[in-house]
Amino acid sequence: MPVYSFEGRKPVISKTAYIAPSAQIIGDVIIGKYCYVGHGAILRGDYGTIIVGDGSAIEEAVMIHARPDDKTDIGENVTVGHRAMIHNATIKDNAIIGMSATVSDYSVVGEWAIIGEMGLVKNSQKIPDNKIAIGVPAKVIGDVKEDHKIMWGFAKKLYNDLAKRYPEGQKEISLESVLTD
Repeated sequence: MPVYSFEGRKPVISKTAYIAPSAQIIGDVIIGKYCYVGHGAILRGDYGTIIVGDGSAIEEAVMIHARPDDKTDIGENVTVGHRAMIHNATIKDNAIIGMSATVSDYSVVGEWAIIGEMGLVKNSQKIPDNKIAIGVPAKVIGDVKEDHKIMWGFAKKLYNDLAKRYPEGQKEISLESVLTD
């Protein structure tokens, strides 16, 4: 796994977090306990700070960055879907950021808020706690219900379990061992 310091800024990663070998963790990045950081994810804390709270899942190909001397703050048990981008924003505990969604500068996504796939939370936009927002720009369309929390709770547990299983379960194998005629 590529982990880099940058001008004296270096990552701090919990021993219980799983970081995929193809993920890149650069500079001032703090990753909490039992986090999952998927393949191709880039967390770039070269001149800003990135904080990822305990139990959060940063899925494959996610890009996270922060402005100079500022921060991106991702709470505990947050799910950031495949190919999403988070830039200098605050994502509160248990929020869900859908696949390919963008959360832009100085925006705030509330606790248990859900941002739909391809949604755009624009600069300085606030999505309240327990709301579902979709579209470009994101608009609140409803409330998070208990069944949403149950379903997403299952998904969050799945990634927490993967963070525990991957270190032992993932084995690099040769290309030759899987080729067929």
